[in-house]
Amino acid sequence: MGLTSNKVLALAVLLAVLLFVGTIWLWPRLARRSWGAITGRVGLLIATQVAIFASVGLATNQAFGFYATWADLFGQETAPGVVVDHDPAKGVGPVKVVDTQTVNVPGGGRPVTGGQIQKIEVGGKQSDIASPAYVYLPPEYFQPQYKNRKFPAAVVLTGYPGTAQALIKGLHYPQTAHKLSADGKMQPMILVMMRPTVAPPRDTECVDIPGGPQTETFFAKDLPGALSDHYRVGRKAQNWGIVGDSTGGYCALKLAIHHPGTYGAGAGLSAYYKAPIDVTTGDLFHGDKDLQRRADLMWYLEHMPAPKTSLLVSSSKKGEDNYRDTLKFIDKVKPPTRVSSITLDSGGHNFNTWRREIPATLQWMSGRLSDD
Repeated sequence: MGLTSNKVLALAVLLAVLLFVGTIWLWPRLARRSWGAITGRVGLLIATQVAIFASVGLATNQAFGFYATWADLFGQETAPGVVVDHDPAKGVGPVKVVDTQTVNVPGGGRPVTGGQIQKIEVGGKQSDIASPAYVYLPPEYFQPQYKNRKFPAAVVLTGYPGTAQALIKGLHYPQTAHKLSADGKMQPMILVMMRPTVAPPRDTECVDIPGGPQTETFFAKDLPGALSDHYRVGRKAQNWGIVGDSTGGYCALKLAIHHPGTYGAGAGLSAYYKAPIDVTTGDLFHGDKDLQRRADLMWYLEHMPAPKTSLLVSSSKKGEDNYRDTLKFIDKVKPPTRVSSITLDSGGHNFNTWRREIPATLQWMSGRLSDD
């Protein structure tokens, strides 16, 4: 049974309840001062606490999508990415649809009313990186009157070490986009939902690491190109946006700033503005000071030509650590770059905060992208 299975969570909760009841039931029998009784009491207390901890941990992981599998949890996913050969002679494209699922909305059983979510594998020709993603196609994509229409698209990134499924089950991006579009508050958009961790378990911070994963190239060149070949999406910057939370928010802002010819808009929810160096990232820059400076968005806005793109940042006056840095970031933006912000009075670095910001973010994104 998988790490995110409801059966695993139910078994963990059941075990915790049984151990708790068993501890109360057996405690009088273990009240003696013998070593056996003491060992029994200690064992029951430890087992009960471990079961409760496991139940809370599993429930938290389901809510926030930190780890997708047992191998992911225990650090056994060590492969630095998969090299995919795309030989045109074989007729194999860089996008492969491996599964489809319905959208959890009224009428979601039919693509023409609920849209569809496709699970895909994306191969990068320039980066030699392959990564899974979930693509939300709005209902209009399947309706006959729109069969020749192209749609704007937004890449949606999780934080680290989040899972792409969390964008669907926890943050409800497809459901929110469907409702906003049905209410006439945003245009129909394709959403490409994935984690920025394309070389698990390493946190590459969307950097082209010297001698390592070329993550920025994958998101800036390979991903939009491959999806434009496969889906009805344009190839201009005005057709593409990118949004993310936490690490994904930093990546979204950086990619929009570094590559305004690819992304016409970038939104960072609870983002930070400089790539960290820690045990999850390893050495990102290998002594390349220019690469390190470019990864500092404050430095980039101050020293490099202002990119022609639109940016959205979010924070909370109480509960977020990035509030002061967000104000500094806004002050550094110069034309032709445009910047907008969402500021909550209070809200922590969590899914509940981001769910409050996502509707306004998607509306903002929709207003800055076009389908032509």
